[in-house]
Amino acid sequence: MSRLAWTSRVFIIRARQMKPQNELLSGIGTTIFTVMSALASQHGAVNLGQGFPDYDGPADVIHAAAAALLDGRNQYPPMSGVPELRQAAAHHNKRFYGIEADPNAEVVVTSGATEAITACLMAVLNPGDECVLIEPLYDTYLPVVRLLGAIPKLVRLSPPEWALPRAELAAAFGPKTKALLLNTPMNPTGKVFTQDELSFIAGLLEQHDCYAICDEVYEHLTFDGAKHIPLMTLPGMRERCMRVGSAGKTFSLTGWKIGYITADRSIAPNVAKAHQNLTFTTAPNLQRGVAVGLMKDDAYFNGLSTHLQAKRDKLGSGLARLGFDVLPTKGSYFITTDFRPLGFNGDDVAFCQTLTEEAKVTAIPVTAFYATEDAPSHYARFAFCKGDAVIEEALTRMEAWLVKRRG
Repeated sequence: MSRLAWTSRVFIIRARQMKPQNELLSGIGTTIFTVMSALASQHGAVNLGQGFPDYDGPADVIHAAAAALLDGRNQYPPMSGVPELRQAAAHHNKRFYGIEADPNAEVVVTSGATEAITACLMAVLNPGDECVLIEPLYDTYLPVVRLLGAIPKLVRLSPPEWALPRAELAAAFGPKTKALLLNTPMNPTGKVFTQDELSFIAGLLEQHDCYAICDEVYEHLTFDGAKHIPLMTLPGMRERCMRVGSAGKTFSLTGWKIGYITADRSIAPNVAKAHQNLTFTTAPNLQRGVAVGLMKDDAYFNGLSTHLQAKRDKLGSGLARLGFDVLPTKGSYFITTDFRPLGFNGDDVAFCQTLTEEAKVTAIPVTAFYATEDAPSHYARFAFCKGDAVIEEALTRMEAWLVKRRG
């Protein structure tokens, strides 16, 4: 036996004797976004699956970050964020929502909104605490809650209107409830929670003395006159809420991974400690670029919604023309569709795989946003944060595919 073969055999034997790794992480598959994007690349498909724009963000924001890279301040920035960005985030809160926040004590900058949400959950949850989650939900929420040893309590919204099921939500709260994780505007549904719905949620939080982690990354991406209302602005909610924003979504710069949390000074120190033990800090030049972005005039933020609403309408009307049942979307990057009218008999995973392989267009199966197997399995999510030519090409490909299928 060669030395190499002997060494390999010993390694295999030792590997078999090693103790098992983290059971939760070992049981999690590769995220659906990675899987579908890889399939799209393999088949040369137009990728309307993963929610990132195929165009760059504002030039002044990018140039500010580039200039900051050359100004000699490239060592560790303050853990909670550079002063410019913390001040800009506080100003943004006041300007758009009337929220007064101390930039030195109530704003924490993170390496993306996913880290921000994780840090907020870490700040308040202990093992055995219960956390209320509303599904369909973003796929990182549930694993983080479980990794912290907390117990998820799931409440399901139902298509096509995605109305808040108040009795079910109230029943999910109990003596062990510590927090609610709320996403509005909501991915993948495109739902924007109303003032009345938020008031009901606020009442439950006060009744059960709970915190709220508020994922508001699509705060400026609302349509048809719908207005985003931070839960933090409701009476009694200022000290209970951790509000998460995202430069990636607001400035179409998803690769920068800059998030920012606004939280009361009674909560922010624990959020900062969680951030300290996750990434500690975030690239200072990118932070300075985002600070410029948050100070942009109203025309930019108003134009963001107008620009994306036109893309939503282009894709939505095209999908309806092809025979999809297009569900309403009031915010975010996404349209949810029911593909049953097309005559496809498989589930959403099969549909999205077939669409990618045959039509050369990629969407995301909506069951990926549910925790249980009894989820509705006839919906596909399409991202419209793409160039008009890309949207048109996707529609052309799907039309040709459907013509071919129908003979």
